[in-house]
Amino acid sequence: MAKSLRSKWKRKMRAEKRKKNAPKELARLKQALSLDVKGEAAMADMQEIATVVPADKIKKQTDVDMAETVGNDDKMDMDSKRSKKTLLDENGQYPAWMGQRQAKKMKGKRMANKGQGKKKKKGIAW
Repeated sequence: MAKSLRSKWKRKMRAEKRKKNAPKELARLKQALSLDVKGEAAMADMQEIATVVPADKIKKQTDVDMAETVGNDDKMDMDSKRSKKTLLDENGQYPAWMGQRQAKKMKGKRMANKGQGKKKKKGIAW
């Protein structure tokens, strides 16, 4: 798809930028790996920036949270006053997440269904 002059130029410039930044990126990666080998220095630096929590503690905590969630079989808080078929509430309003087009479409279906029951059958008028 991208065959215009502008996109070719941008692609060329991105490639040049990658070439220019490659040595810096490589040095940064090597530094990160060297800090990882030392371990202690990396942790000391990290504790200044953020709180370090062992992975086991987090895993245990999430397991406990999951167990509570599984035990709790409550359904999502749905409007019990909202019709499941038409999605209208007691005031005749559609939910906030529904767009205008979808609401209009549902209204059209509802009106079409409403009109079907009232149609008179044509017959011989004697």
